[in-house]
Amino acid sequence: MQVATIDHSMWFHRPFNINEWLLYSVESTSASSARGFVRGEFYTQDGTLVASTVQEGVMRNRNA
Repeated sequence: MQVATIDHSMWFHRPFNINEWLLYSVESTSASSARGFVRGEFYTQDGTLVASTVQEGVMRNRNA
């Protein structure tokens, strides 16, 4: 299996303390034709959104 990132981005919405726990919530909203799209959000313990991510990748069998 060959896996590669096509593109990815991360946006920081507000300051946060990196020494405190963060929740990273991720969902794959699309997967088709050997490509996948994932987005995620980072939340502080009180539920404040502090950062967002997106990534698109490709997955192929080596024999294909």
